[in-house]
Amino acid sequence: MAGTLAACGSSDGGQGSGDSKTVTLVSHDSWAASKDVIAAFEKQSGYKVNVLKDGDAGQAVNKAILTKDNPQGDVFFGVDNTLLSRALDNGLFQPYQPKGSDRIAPEYRADQDKHRVTPIDTGDICVNYDKKYFADHKLDPPRSFDDLVKPQYKNLLVTENASASSPGLGFLLGTAAKYGDGGWEGYWKKLKANGVKVVDGWEQAYNEEFSGSAGGKKAKGDRPLVVSYASSPPAEVVFADPKPSTAPTGVAEGTCFRQVEYAGLLSNAKNTKGGKALLDFLVSERFQEDMPLNMYVYPVRQGAQVPPEFVKYGPQAKDPETMDPAKIADNRDQWVKSWTSLVLK
Repeated sequence: MAGTLAACGSSDGGQGSGDSKTVTLVSHDSWAASKDVIAAFEKQSGYKVNVLKDGDAGQAVNKAILTKDNPQGDVFFGVDNTLLSRALDNGLFQPYQPKGSDRIAPEYRADQDKHRVTPIDTGDICVNYDKKYFADHKLDPPRSFDDLVKPQYKNLLVTENASASSPGLGFLLGTAAKYGDGGWEGYWKKLKANGVKVVDGWEQAYNEEFSGSAGGKKAKGDRPLVVSYASSPPAEVVFADPKPSTAPTGVAEGTCFRQVEYAGLLSNAKNTKGGKALLDFLVSERFQEDMPLNMYVYPVRQGAQVPPEFVKYGPQAKDPETMDPAKIADNRDQWVKSWTSLVLK
């Protein structure tokens, strides 16, 4: 969904002493930033940025944990609130409080006593709908989790595997937040009976199965409902040529779960000085205002401007489901296990 950038680093790759002139950022595949913004950081700091993309968020976090004694880089970006406890429990990060982090909105902060991670962006995982399909079928699009199990929406929804995909897990957590420990399994039984389709990841769900996206139209996707993001409709407008006057997709606001992504200094980073400078930059106004149209997320820095496309086509959900990271930590693995046997078997 986003463009990509990998600023080239010098060949020393961050090896050796802490004053190396290359700083390496490890992230998931959705990392993107404007070249001029990275160039500004490189000029101001004296460090070259090397970006290493490592699959989707879940894969990237798992790989970072496996390599934590000899990490691939200095800073990790892209662990979200659904996986945060796994990273912290495995000692992935060392403490650092970036300059400017006092400007981060309080509701996004986590690990406040130790400062091992810093919030960088936020977004809402929500069901998106294909406006044309619902207009053609003279059917109101669903608005809530409750609506999705109604007979008129049978065989219309595609979601991602909660054990392998960040939006898939977020959607599962949204249902657990909505219906509680005793109710979410019953809800998924109804969703399964109503024909929900589960695929491996977001790329397949959104760009192949979903009839409302540019990619899905090309692939002749036949599902007019998909688990994606509240920021997906503006992406459909920005990347379209010619640009439509309204987004072709909408968001079912009563199905949203708030996601927050964090970055941190890796525990055994070779270039801690460069890593700290990069973290300072990630919370700076310049980077925070550059993010929305590159990674289709919202800034967490108070006062950072949001592009008009976001305001018009992808406003943040007014009342998303949320969950304390500690509760996610206590229940995530068991919920995913139960979900897998309930929905995939």
